[in-house]
Amino acid sequence: GQWSGMFTSMMLQGGWADVAMNAVGALAFGAPVARLLSRGFGPLIFVALYIFSGVVAALGFGLCHPGSDSNLVGASGAVFGLIGAATRLMGGHDRVMPLFHPAVLKQAAAWMGVNLLVGLVGLAPGAGGAAIAWEAHAFGFLAGILLIGPLGRWFGPRSDLRPARV
Repeated sequence: GQWSGMFTSMMLQGGWADVAMNAVGALAFGAPVARLLSRGFGPLIFVALYIFSGVVAALGFGLCHPGSDSNLVGASGAVFGLIGAATRLMGGHDRVMPLFHPAVLKQAAAWMGVNLLVGLVGLAPGAGGAAIAWEAHAFGFLAGILLIGPLGRWFGPRSDLRPARV
């Protein structure tokens, strides 16, 4: 119910399994994004993308559950922002692929399918029966997949200013 919760929820975790899964996800999917955002203020922009994705995830979860007293903890919304951003980098040879490229759309559909399965069925390892905030994951993913285009153009390597040809 407080605005500060959109930031602090990323600092809390549901247990060590949650910490491990978020750390592995951030390392795996953050690496290509960090490589792209390596010029000038790029490293700061990488951190801003991560935090912004987490805030959008928390806000999106709140919009989907108005008046709920459920606690939202974990950095997975922010990590899904990195996954969304990395989705547009896979297969583009460290260039941002067009949002509506068939490969991007297929990967995004697969991620959201897995997200829904885990969130609705509750098959997340280490969740211990806690509900998975799949809506937050979806909003974080959306933030990352949309923002990486302009961020890559502005803060990526000069050779990446032209779109990927696949």
